[in-house]
Amino acid sequence: MGGGSLITKARALAVGDGIPDIDGLLGEGLDCACGKRHACGIDQVLIYSDALNELPALTADFHRITLVCDKNTYRVCGRRVKELLADKVKECLIYEDGANGFVVPNEDAVARLEGCVYEKTDLIIGVGSGVINDLCKYVSFAHGLPYFIVATAPSMDGYASKGAAMIFNGMKVTTNADVPRVIIADTAVLKEAPLSMLKAGYGDMIGKYSCLNDWRLGALVNGEYFCEFVYELTFKTVEVISKMGRAILSRDEASIATLMRGLVIVGIAMAYVGNSRPASGSEHHLSHYFEIVGLLRDEPYFCHGIDVAYSTYETARLRRALLYIKSPEGKPFDIAEWEAAIYRVYGTEKNTDTAQQIIKLQKKIGWIYEDRLSLYKEKWEEIREILASSPTPERVGEMLGSVDLPLDDFERMYTREKRSDAIRYAKDLKDRYSVLWLYEQVLREKQ
Repeated sequence: MGGGSLITKARALAVGDGIPDIDGLLGEGLDCACGKRHACGIDQVLIYSDALNELPALTADFHRITLVCDKNTYRVCGRRVKELLADKVKECLIYEDGANGFVVPNEDAVARLEGCVYEKTDLIIGVGSGVINDLCKYVSFAHGLPYFIVATAPSMDGYASKGAAMIFNGMKVTTNADVPRVIIADTAVLKEAPLSMLKAGYGDMIGKYSCLNDWRLGALVNGEYFCEFVYELTFKTVEVISKMGRAILSRDEASIATLMRGLVIVGIAMAYVGNSRPASGSEHHLSHYFEIVGLLRDEPYFCHGIDVAYSTYETARLRRALLYIKSPEGKPFDIAEWEAAIYRVYGTEKNTDTAQQIIKLQKKIGWIYEDRLSLYKEKWEEIREILASSPTPERVGEMLGSVDLPLDDFERMYTREKRSDAIRYAKDLKDRYSVLWLYEQVLREKQ
C-alpha cells in the first residue's frame, strides 16, 4: 500500500483531540512511500484511569517477574504493582537516588539490575519513567526477555521507542533495544506526578519542533533518509499538545492523557524509522551536554524534558540568527583548537575519558574535516525556507510560559559560558547533523 494510504489511515484514526488512535499504529504496519515498512511490536497500550488493575490479566502467562522501581516510584505505585502480582514477583529492585538526585543509567545501574535477573526470570516490569524504562529496556533486550513498563509520569517520549538512552564511559549513547510488550499508563497516577515531570513531558514534546526541523535539514544537506508520513504524524501530534500547556499544568486528567498518548506516538514514530531522528535533534544534544557536563563536574542540571524545553528556545534563536544571513561564509577548521576546546569542556583533572571518546567519535565520522560552504551557498535559499518554518523564539517562549518555565531560571542554572560552550560543542556528542553544525560552520568566525 502506498504512503498516501498510510497517511490517510492515520488521519482517519484521529480521535476527538486530533491525535491518532494508538491501536491503529501498532502491529505489522503498512508499506510506506518512503521505502520502509513501518511497524511497531507493542502488543497493548493502556492509557486510562485504573489501568493498573489490568496487570493480573496481562501477566497471566508469566510466573517469575523481576520488578524494577526507584524509591519514589515504588511509593507512588510500585508497591501497588507488587501487591497486584503477589507471589509472581520473585525479585524487586529499588534504586536509590544517584548524582544530582537522579538515578543514572550507567554501568553500575545495569549491573544491579542484571543481578536480579535469573535463568527462570520470564518478565521484567519497570515502574517509572525515563531512566527506569531505559534500564529495563536495555537489560531485557540483552537477556532476550519481554518487559512491561508501568508509567508514573508523562515526562518523556521513550516509552514506545526501540532505543535505550544510557551513559556508558561518560558518554550519552543510544543503544539498540526493543519496544515494551505492554505500556500501562494509569491516568490517576500520571496526573499526580510532580509538576516538574508534567513540565518535562510537555517540554519534550515541544522539542519536536526543533528536531523535526533538523531532520529536514539533514535530508537536504546530508542526504539523509526522510519519511513524510512519520514527519507529519509527529508534527501534527505536537501541534495539538503545544496548545495544552495550561491544562496540563492544572493537572487536567484528559489533557494529561492526551500528553501521554502524544509521547507514546512519538516513541512509535521512532520505532517506525528505527532510530530517534523524529524525536531528537539539536535541542536534545544541548540537553545531553548539560547532563554530561553536570555529571562530570558535579554541577546541577535540570531533568531531561525541562532541559529540552529550554534548549528548544536556544535552537530557535540560532535559526533566527542564520535567517539574517544572505549568503553563508566561514573559515577553515582548526583541529588543534577544537581538540583543546573538547578537553576543556568535557575533561576534568581526574577524567579525560569522555573528551577522548568525543574526539574519537568525530574523527571517525569525519564531519569536522568537511568543508560544506559551497553546498550551503548552493542550497541557502532552501535552507532558509526550512529554518523559517520552525517556531520563532517568541512563540517558543510563549509555550514555555504556559507551563511556568521562565527563561530566567535557565539562565540562572547555566552560566553564559556554559550555554555558549553547549552551542558550539554539544553537537560533538552525537553522529547526527543538526542546526548546531550549520550554525558552527556558517557563523564560526563571528563567535
